[in-house]
Amino acid sequence: MIYHVAAQVDWLNAQPSGMYTPPAYAAEGFIHACKADQVKGVLERYYKDQKGLVILHIEESLLSAPYKFEFVERSNDEFPHIFGPINTTAVVGATLTDQ
Repeated sequence: MIYHVAAQVDWLNAQPSGMYTPPAYAAEGFIHACKADQVKGVLERYYKDQKGLVILHIEESLLSAPYKFEFVERSNDEFPHIFGPINTTAVVGATLTDQ
């Protein structure tokens, strides 16, 4: 299982098409994701004080886009990067953040 932090409105808007792509995808060429033990740090580093967020629980074996773990020097850790839109059928859960 891997996780992605999304704006709840973006996630809801993706439902009709069955594909989710965050706004940053066009500029970065991949979708940032993380492992369970990295979620808290990601929220603290990049989403502090933001409201209306949801954590997508992604079953990577169901992804239609390729993904791979890549080392991120700034964090000194490996993170999963998804190289294409996330098919909504790969998202097996979504949790609202308490931020």
